[in-house]
Amino acid sequence: MSVYPGRGVHGQVVEAIGRRIVTGQEAPGSTLDMEALEITYDVSKTVVREALKVLAAKGLVDARPKRGTFVRPRSEWSLLDPDLLRWQFEDPAGSGMLDDLYEVRIIVEPAGARLAASRRTEEDVARLTATLAAVSPGVGAKEIVEADLAFHRQLLEASHNELLIRMEYIIEIGLRARDLLVHAEGHQDDFLPPHQAVLDAVRDADADGAERAMRVLLEQAAKDEQEIKNRG
Repeated sequence: MSVYPGRGVHGQVVEAIGRRIVTGQEAPGSTLDMEALEITYDVSKTVVREALKVLAAKGLVDARPKRGTFVRPRSEWSLLDPDLLRWQFEDPAGSGMLDDLYEVRIIVEPAGARLAASRRTEEDVARLTATLAAVSPGVGAKEIVEADLAFHRQLLEASHNELLIRMEYIIEIGLRARDLLVHAEGHQDDFLPPHQAVLDAVRDADADGAERAMRVLLEQAAKDEQEIKNRG
């Protein structure tokens, strides 16, 4: 999901500084020491400057004469930027992002399921069916995560609403982090039934049933997350 991994030293510095800011290690209003960054990451001044330009474009930092480069207030960050979303979800149990994700999903996905039930094509149903069919008994957490991401993406695609489909890139980044946390904790067994219920309603063109089934699925997901938080 990241824009930068694999792009060399410059990308690594963007990632490192970006994470420090998003996780609060560099507080809003604090000034970034350019020389210290060069030493910490063992890179040239040019690399640091280019990395900070990228972070400035994301709304994380700004520069002023005499003050230097500083961290901007969170209210000015580009929170829907894919990298910012990913950095925030990297420690989902320790932040409020899972709660925010649930609120977005409960607003968007039941409505998406309703539209999918009304507008789905046979091809849409076939893709959804194949995705769930691939989740055989005993599959690992990684396979379940990928199936879950694919199912929710395909469901929004079956709504045939272009703007709603674009919401998936926001949901998917957080959903991946959430799924890795939840399914690694042993919630594989309860994956299929609620998803199958959504698919059955979509296949039957039952808009009310699809919306209702999606709400049940999301409520169960919230319970799983709360269980993990309570353990932590």
